[in-house]
Amino acid sequence: MIASVVSVAVCTYRRPAVVATLASIAQQELPEGVRVEVIVADNDTGREAEARVLAAAELHGLSVAYVHAPERNICVARNACLDAATGDWLAFLDDDETAGPGWLVALLSQAERSGCDAVLGPVKATYPPQAPSWLVAADFHSTAPTFTNGRILKGYAGNVLIRRSAIERYGLRFDPALGRMGGEDDAFFYRLTDGGGSIGYARDAVAYEPVTPARLSLTWLLKRSFRTGQTHGSRLLVRRGWFARGVQIAMAGAKVALCLGGALTAIGSVQSRTRWLVRGALHAGAVARLAGLKVLELY
Repeated sequence: MIASVVSVAVCTYRRPAVVATLASIAQQELPEGVRVEVIVADNDTGREAEARVLAAAELHGLSVAYVHAPERNICVARNACLDAATGDWLAFLDDDETAGPGWLVALLSQAERSGCDAVLGPVKATYPPQAPSWLVAADFHSTAPTFTNGRILKGYAGNVLIRRSAIERYGLRFDPALGRMGGEDDAFFYRLTDGGGSIGYARDAVAYEPVTPARLSLTWLLKRSFRTGQTHGSRLLVRRGWFARGVQIAMAGAKVALCLGGALTAIGSVQSRTRWLVRGALHAGAVARLAGLKVLELY
């Protein structure tokens, strides 16, 4: 196995569910010679999570470093984890996620096979009983990487393993300017792949995330997709001149129109109609950012 120590990082903000996250880390089926250290970065202004985190660590026999990162900005907490990690690899889980027992070994195995600098795992959404059946069937809330010409160019910090030497080599940090609007994960991993780093995918490294009632709406889906489009638009802003930017606006605008047309043709199917609308919101976000509009603050 390629790693002797893995730092598993969890950023938390007023979520008692972090106790379940820590329990799932304690239940990992680790290969011989692999040791886990856990870092919990508390993003609250007070130290509200400290007592529950340390109690869970004692209960499950975990080596946990509690770090107070009180800026109420997810990037500050994630960067605190980068600074505190001592392992050969750094893994991230969200504080409302739980990992299956084979999660970490699946990430490590894929990293060994592929030689990649980072490896993503899927995040499977779990829905409450009141979730609309069409939303559960469409499963908009689960997360998996996007492949572009056979490569993964960006990632997410909800379920990932990163080579710590790559973090240092590429000078990777999470941008605090994006900490309340979203898109910080995309920017972080784009910097990795733009620099020549590689990202792999471990299908068996599954993490599970419950969907809260506040996220069971079309409005939330459209906002999230629009913000993702703005992130892509921000990337194009720094990589294109004014003429090329105008071309990109025209292309993205045409895609918005196409998606609205698709939604109209799918008027009888709420699932298909929503897919078209969510895709249209993505392109609309790119248009808005390319046109210089303020980035939507999602968090």
